[in-house]
Amino acid sequence: MAASLAAASGRAPLPRLFSRGILALVLGVYTIYQLGPFLWLATMSVRTTAEISADPYAWPSPMHLDQFRTAWVDSDFATYFWNSTMVVVGAVAVLTFIGAAAAHALARYRFRGNRIIYGILFSSIIFPPQITLISLYQILVDYNLYNSLFGLALVYISLQLPLTVYLLEGFFARIPQDLFDAAKMDGYGDLEIFWRIVLPVGMPAIATTLILNFIQLWNEFLFAVVLITDPDKRTLPIGIRAFMGDHFQDIGMIATGVMISVIPVIVVYVFFSEKLIRGMTAGAIK
Repeated sequence: MAASLAAASGRAPLPRLFSRGILALVLGVYTIYQLGPFLWLATMSVRTTAEISADPYAWPSPMHLDQFRTAWVDSDFATYFWNSTMVVVGAVAVLTFIGAAAAHALARYRFRGNRIIYGILFSSIIFPPQITLISLYQILVDYNLYNSLFGLALVYISLQLPLTVYLLEGFFARIPQDLFDAAKMDGYGDLEIFWRIVLPVGMPAIATTLILNFIQLWNEFLFAVVLITDPDKRTLPIGIRAFMGDHFQDIGMIATGVMISVIPVIVVYVFFSEKLIRGMTAGAIK
């Protein structure tokens, strides 16, 4: 009776208001918990190491914005940024195209060895990629790709391709067969079906893998530090490591370098966040 009166008066019942308040409180606390480290990093990026050592949590006063210029120009972060951009953007573009094409073939066409190929790709996800480091090093040396940005991009593609195919195959398999039958009746070939149907319909899943691959490769350190030795070919994670010494660490410049490396990730997420959410929740609704 009380619920009906509350509904008639246009107000939500008290239990519902209470549950919404608890949910808002939890979301608020979680948001602060997630934003806290980022805001702390942002404040440290405009403070000197001496100021941070004196009081790690103090508000920057004054703000040393010149640290960004110092990192970008004097510490060659412009070169590191460009190297990371070339390697990661190129690798992600190839991963997206080849991964989508392979996933479509595995999900839609039945041929001998289909599930064997899928099983091999899936099994490669289980094992940690670090176990391939020595073999990849030897392969790059044999083919004169060691200490090469192109060789590093090939390594990144090989590392992320199985996961990309695995994620996209599960999404593409749920595309209704009626769409493909109608396209074939309209005279579309296999390539036209892929370009005009699979890619547009699968864009949420493709955006999801694009963001995941970009974040993973943009922050990748182990393979880059082993396979790249030339200072002019360093990527951003290796460049940040240059501020870390055996007896002294320039914490302020490390924070500045990390902020520079974080900005592209934020930009990519802002542009693709809506499609990312749609891709992550696509399998929950039928």
